[in-house]
Amino acid sequence: MDEWVERVDEQDQASAVVLRGEAVRLGLLHRVAVTVCRDRDGRILVHRRSERLSRFPGHYEVGVGGAVTAGESYEEAAIRELAEELGVRASVRFVTKFLNRSGLSPHWLGIHEAVIPVEVSPDHNEVVWHAWLAESELLRFMDQQLFTPDSGRVVDRYFTGVRPGPPTTGPAPRRPLS
Repeated sequence: MDEWVERVDEQDQASAVVLRGEAVRLGLLHRVAVTVCRDRDGRILVHRRSERLSRFPGHYEVGVGGAVTAGESYEEAAIRELAEELGVRASVRFVTKFLNRSGLSPHWLGIHEAVIPVEVSPDHNEVVWHAWLAESELLRFMDQQLFTPDSGRVVDRYFTGVRPGPPTTGPAPRRPLS
């Protein structure tokens, strides 16, 4: 199912409404919202995408998310995607956004954070495996597994954006921006 998204410019200002498939195919800027999920102990949720998905099947991912539909805010999209993909209703906190040129097509990527219960009910059409990892475990896991192109950027920007005070488990990890 294709969804309607807003085509945006280099300043994230909407100029038209297009189908997401068209935005991806033509390389039109649009918006994507992701949420980095933590449990109450600070561990980060990592999941593996279903082999049935058309975009990056079987890849691992740090952020839970998807396209921001026309008329929707980044926050609304992040909350909707958490419910759709993990079966979780949770509030999200905006961390940062940036123009991301990796992945299938260029897009503005809004990163959020949510503290959610350890018990999640993933949509098995989208998520086939998940685990909670400490930050150090996450970085090792990312070096060993195939992640979506956005995941490295999400991790880098997320840790930069949530570190105004003392770090939770050590210095902010640095991932190459490939």
